[in-house]
Amino acid sequence: MPLYHKLGKIPHKRHTVFKKADGSLHYEQLFGTIGFDGMSSLLYHLHRPTMVKQVGATKDVSPKAAVPHNIKSRLLKGFQVQAEDDFLDSRKIVLFNSDVNVGLAAPRKSMTDYFYKNADADELVFIHKGTGTLKTFLGEIDFEYGDYLLIPRGMIYQIEFDSEDNRLLVTESYSPIYTPKRYRNWFGQHLEHSPFCERDFKLPQNLKTHDEKGEFVLKVKKQGQLHELVYASHPFDVVGWDGYNYPYGFSIHDFEPITGRVHQPPPVHQTFETNAFVVCSFVPRMYDYHPKAIPAPYNHSNIDSDEVLYYVDGDFMSRRNIDQGYISLHPAGIPHGPHPGTYEASIGKTKTEELAVMIDTFKPLQLTQTALDIDDGKYYQSWLE
Repeated sequence: MPLYHKLGKIPHKRHTVFKKADGSLHYEQLFGTIGFDGMSSLLYHLHRPTMVKQVGATKDVSPKAAVPHNIKSRLLKGFQVQAEDDFLDSRKIVLFNSDVNVGLAAPRKSMTDYFYKNADADELVFIHKGTGTLKTFLGEIDFEYGDYLLIPRGMIYQIEFDSEDNRLLVTESYSPIYTPKRYRNWFGQHLEHSPFCERDFKLPQNLKTHDEKGEFVLKVKKQGQLHELVYASHPFDVVGWDGYNYPYGFSIHDFEPITGRVHQPPPVHQTFETNAFVVCSFVPRMYDYHPKAIPAPYNHSNIDSDEVLYYVDGDFMSRRNIDQGYISLHPAGIPHGPHPGTYEASIGKTKTEELAVMIDTFKPLQLTQTALDIDDGKYYQSWLE
């Protein structure tokens, strides 16, 4: 996200002497993306950020395909994924391809015994249930129901939950996640027609600097493997930083819907994009206002993308028998549309209270065994009259 931000103490010029109170130097680190061509931030540490003391066990966490070639429309009952104490253990990938992992998580406990870094992917965490604080070496972000947390790859973080009742939708992207470029001018500022703008973002605050040496466990995900490293100093020892590469939050409730006289296509709901998939937010909104408008979506063919809809709350007008936490998968290759009766029933309606997150991928998605375990098995027949 091209928005300059800074916290803490930094020197006047980059790559110059920056001394501590005792006269010794702070340690500078460039935290960047796409080589030296992407967004970056410049960090200043109390201790060397390179002090690996030990490399421990490695665990394979790469997803395994139970259905590698899918043509069925599916309905996954997401809240059937069992809660677990540990944050990483609770994360269950249900859909994936070479570009993205889509998973569900119901962690009961905060991360206290270790720190985590995803070196493979940007993470987009949607908070369906729960409140708490995302803690990183660049500051903290408080979160609540309806928040997206965008955590860039390489970010060291912990998550603190306020209770044990938490439900998350976790998207891991192997390419950077940005806001849609059509919403931004050539300087990177969000334009007037954008459904959200810079003042809606939750930026890191409350930078806490830990001056501690010892043994600190850092779990790093790289190439689908979870490596356990021990560092000799606390990862959150940053005294100051500035730049463009950092985590941020955005509430789905701050997305301002774009409406029209007739039904608008899904791109009007777009919130994030990559070169491999897009993320859309369906929020409460007024319906189409042409006197003969049909508010329900028309049947459409998924030729180029798999469509994933995560149902958050409300009454999704084009679907029947949908509950919180359900995921519908409409695969590329076959058309889909509103369920029988919903098309006609939408005529004359003036608004909807639906709340959902949509992920459209440009490559087919594979299903894991976890997905099959929560699949209702009959959704693909739900359009029969």
